[in-house]
Amino acid sequence: MDNPEMQRFIQLVNRDALLARARCCCYHKEQQKAMMNEMVGKLTSACWDKCITSAPGSKFSSGESTCLTNCAQRFLDMSVLIAKRFEMQ
Repeated sequence: MDNPEMQRFIQLVNRDALLARARCCCYHKEQQKAMMNEMVGKLTSACWDKCITSAPGSKFSSGESTCLTNCAQRFLDMSVLIAKRFEMQ
């Protein structure tokens, strides 16, 4: 291992491996962000269509607020349930 060329080669391989892991990690984080944004969009669309039946005012009514909360909770519960089912397969 006293060969400087071999040491340099090993350093480059190690650096490349670290960079590859960092890129992969970054890719997965971006993928998770995209999935979260998609989920929020679906949740917003589904719950808005279900709970907001007239032109919204400056505040949600108590019924609208309750409906939105319940709808979002059901949506998230189902998402967790579906994810767990996929993990079991």
